Amino acid sequence: MIKFKDDVEAVNALKRTYENFFSEINKVIYGQDDVIKEVLISIFSNGHCLLIGVPGLAKTLLVNTLAEVLGLEYKRIQFTPDLMPSDIIGTEILDENRKFKFLKGPLFANIVLADEINRTPPKTQAALLEAMQEKNVTAGGIKYELGKPFFVLATQNPIEQEGTYPLPEAQLDRFMFNIWLDYPKFDDEIKIVQETTKEKSIKLENIVTGEEIIYFQQLVRRIPINDNVLKYAVNLTVATRPGTEKANDIANKYLEWGAGPRASQYLVIGAKAHAALNGKFSPDIDDVKAIALPVLRHRIIRNYKAEAEGISVEDIINQLL
Repeated sequence: MIKFKDDVEAVNALKRTYENFFSEINKVIYGQDDVIKEVLISIFSNGHCLLIGVPGLAKTLLVNTLAEVLGLEYKRIQFTPDLMPSDIIGTEILDENRKFKFLKGPLFANIVLADEINRTPPKTQAALLEAMQEKNVTAGGIKYELGKPFFVLATQNPIEQEGTYPLPEAQLDRFMFNIWLDYPKFDDEIKIVQETTKEKSIKLENIVTGEEIIYFQQLVRRIPINDNVLKYAVNLTVATRPGTEKANDIANKYLEWGAGPRASQYLVIGAKAHAALNGKFSPDIDDVKAIALPVLRHRIIRNYKAEAEGISVEDIINQLL
């Protein structure tokens, strides 16, 4: 049983845990500090992450390293064009007593790596919808609870690449963060090449238990937030909805669709987690701004005018901020 004197002591413990996480992951992953930070924020917020980048940027290695440091049950699903929903959820089989028995799929784990999720058709992608939102799956009319904590960390190649299928909007909306991985800086790439082209073995330590993660997730939700910060987060979401009363001029000009209420929820919970990981006991507007890009990036859709003028989603969000 985890006990702290009060939430102030618990927040300080969370900050130390986060710093230990960071240093441990940095033994393997170089030059992706912002990405690591955003993934850890989503974990302590009880959210899912979508990692997007061209092949070779250590997306899968990051998730593997994270699973090793967390010390939780971990399963990897390689998404391919012929993958079926039953390959993810599980299937019913006839046992030796001629009774149907549910054989659990790889989705029944604490951390699920959905590797190259957009290389399988939408029918199979949709198999994750119930699990990501409800934390359970239904098979043969029976509901099966998933383990706690439960995270889906998905990797995706850019849509423009060969053999990819765009994720449905309902699926995208279930990811708390959409994180873009860019090419490493020159000095970081030098270090990457040096460290990965020689013989060495790195022993990673488990930083937290599943019980501690659940405790810290509950702690993040208990953190108070001032009304002005809450209203800022909701106003930011509402401003993205073209044609509505509070829509920003930028949204009316360049957006086809805006973000839904889930974006407001994730802006608030993400700001709380961002504040706690930095040792603060209540988030401010800067905490909302710090996580706005990965929260909104996949929830707004540009119109033809924005595409024609070369206005990116990031440009629009930065102008809204």
